[in-house]
Order: sequence, then C-alpha cells, then structure tokens
Amino acid sequence: MIERPQWTSKPDLASRRFGGTVMWATDELFAEKENLINGWAPTHRPETFGPRGQLYDGWETRRRREAGDDMAIVRLGLPGRVSGVIVDTAFFKGNYPPYISVEACAVDGYPSPGELTDWEPIVARSAVNGDQENFFPVANAKRYTHVRLTMYPDGGVARLRVHGTPIADPRQVDFDALDLAALENGASITGCSNMFYSSPNNLLAPGLAANQAEGWETSRRRGDGNDWVTLKLAGAGTIRFAELDTTHLKGNAPGWASLSGSADGGERWFELLPRTRLQPDTRHRFALLDSPEVTDARLDIYPDGGLARLRLWGGLTESGRATVKHRFEHS
Repeated sequence: MIERPQWTSKPDLASRRFGGTVMWATDELFAEKENLINGWAPTHRPETFGPRGQLYDGWETRRRREAGDDMAIVRLGLPGRVSGVIVDTAFFKGNYPPYISVEACAVDGYPSPGELTDWEPIVARSAVNGDQENFFPVANAKRYTHVRLTMYPDGGVARLRVHGTPIADPRQVDFDALDLAALENGASITGCSNMFYSSPNNLLAPGLAANQAEGWETSRRRGDGNDWVTLKLAGAGTIRFAELDTTHLKGNAPGWASLSGSADGGERWFELLPRTRLQPDTRHRFALLDSPEVTDARLDIYPDGGLARLRLWGGLTESGRATVKHRFEHS
C-alpha cells in the first residue's frame, strides 16, 4: 500500500463537493470529463459496455491518430495555494497516459476556457503508473483559480485531486457577517480525534450535504471519552450564531455536542456552547450571546457519530480582517 503524503489531508480544492467544475476538454469520447472531480473514490464494473465501449468512472479520450495531446481545464471550487496533486488512474490499466503535466493560473471573475492565459507549470511532465494514485508535491506559494491537466498523448484518468489551502479574496468577503468556519473564507481543520468514515474538512464545505458521506463521521467508540475536531477560524472574530447540522445522520448522530473557543491558537479553551442535546437529521442553530474574540474553535461530540456541517456565523475583528487581507496579498 502506498503511503499517503501529509498534504493529502488538506482539502481537495478541485472537488465538485467544494464547487469545482471541469470547464473544457479536448476530447471525452469514452468517458466524461466531469468524472475527474467527483468526490467519491472511483468505481468499476468490468464488462459493462455502452455504445462507445467499456464504461469508466473517469475521463477517457479516444486513441490519437494525429499529433497533439489531450487536456482538461478545471475551475477550482476553492481558489487557493496548491500543496500537491494526485493523478489517480484507478482501473485504467492498458489505457492510461504514460505522462502527464499540470499547469495553473489565477484570474478574476469567470472567464471562458479560451480566455484563460498565463499558465504556469506546477507539475512538470512526469511519468505515471496505471491503476493507482500518483502523488506529486507542489512547492509554490501562489494562489490559483484554475488548473489544466495534460495527458501525453491520450488515455484515461479516473480522478484529479488538487490538495491545498483555500485563500479567500477579501474583495468578496463581508467582514462583519460571514461564516468564520468556512473553508472558502480561509478556515482550516487543525486536529481530529477520528475520521474513519469521512474527512472533517467536509464539516466546513460550502452548501448543504447531499448525503451522509458528505459530512464528518467517526467509527463507533467502544471506550471512554468522546470524539472532537479543532479548527483555525478564517481570522480572529466574534461568533454570534453556531449551526450544528446533523442532516442525513439518522442512526449515527451524536447524542450531544459542545463548542469551545480559544484566543491564543488553541493553548487554552473556554466554553462557547455548553454540552447540548442534538437531534438526528436536523439543522440546529444556537445564539452565542456575548461571545469573546476567538481565533480557534473546538467541537466535541458525545460520545461519537457525525455531523454534516459546522457553521460559525459572526464578524472579524480588526486583526482578523488584517489576516484575511495579508493571506490574499502574499499569495
């Protein structure tokens, strides 16, 4: 089993779960380009044929008979700094590309594929192996909004994962009223007791969870204690409302939950929401009156289970605003 690099624990900036989309591809005769950014692991049913051949849960182009290479462009759902890329060729054994490269660019607004320019390499042309995840670390501090995958010359890729750190554009953030726990605003997971079934990054994802797999869920606890997750907020701020969403968690919602805050990066914790009973498959909203300034938050669930989303609505302090601006301006 291939050991997964540490950067794979960061959010997949390209995932459809986070708003990513595959804008364009040179060809998709055998399998659709949109499969590249599906949030689930690739699947395969051998000898399942459609009018164009074997069905694949990935992107697959026809065999090239002329010069050129195949490309696909992805608009990141979460613009940010890329730490590493996974090119997953799962189930592509005799039809994967021998080489790939990945480029990225940063633009304002919503340009069409033909309007994207100034591509920069983040993964040089590299060999890949078939039917496995291929890991490529990226050493680049810049913020990107789009990536372009090139296959040399053709073939199939099941998934493209672009792991990194989301960086919000302060021109698109209301500093007085925002979700301080949102990935898209710059929040990040810093610790977690258990993520057996799914990543705690899902807690901070945009939108509502479509199913149970799009939240955070732990294994069943058989000993003492309880499960928890910690996060660094988008910036220092005050929380006015907390939303604990157990949507789709019906037989595995926590019985209770509590929230704590920290003003010193998690060195010392104080109570924001006392241990409170939760209901399954329910969006719970709690007013946090006279909440002090916080930089980090901790969610404890009792004893185990899962949540679909965690929202911490409030406003940034002056230092929090400076953090968001600095993060953007220095990327």
